[in-house]
Amino acid sequence: MPANDLSLRSAVNDLYCDHHDWLNGWLRKRLGNRCDAADLAQDTFVRVLKARNALEIREPRPYLSRIAKGLLIDLFRRRSLEQSYLHALAAMPEAQQPSLEEQAILLQALVDIDRLLHGLGTKVRQAFILSQFDGLTYAQIAERLNISPRTVNTYMAKAMEHCCLMQVQMQQA
Repeated sequence: MPANDLSLRSAVNDLYCDHHDWLNGWLRKRLGNRCDAADLAQDTFVRVLKARNALEIREPRPYLSRIAKGLLIDLFRRRSLEQSYLHALAAMPEAQQPSLEEQAILLQALVDIDRLLHGLGTKVRQAFILSQFDGLTYAQIAERLNISPRTVNTYMAKAMEHCCLMQVQMQQA
């Protein structure tokens, strides 16, 4: 094994040993749930492993807490989305409800779409959804959002670029 790999491995090990218990406690205070805190602490260190930058970390606790905060936000967003989805399912007639397998697939698709659209401005996201999911033309979107068709075109270009970049990031993660 090359020396730099051993150094990196040692740095990750030291980081984990020195800060795992602190991070787990920090997360437990925010979540009030031991299991979720343990999962997010592990996910945080997985991110550190993937980043391969443990040798460069000078202030471990702020670094780890920044990663963990992002994971917390993702967890809360996903749970909120799940709750909205479950409420929508409960409002459907039982005969029209998808099977449990279809529900799991649909929920994962919703989470993926939410992740792709995260970070877009409200109007850009609305224009994209109206176009891609509701099938509205740019003229119809412009009318609905009270903007020009040219602005819709600009919003759609931004949304497409954003989605492509997010897709690449998701594949690299």
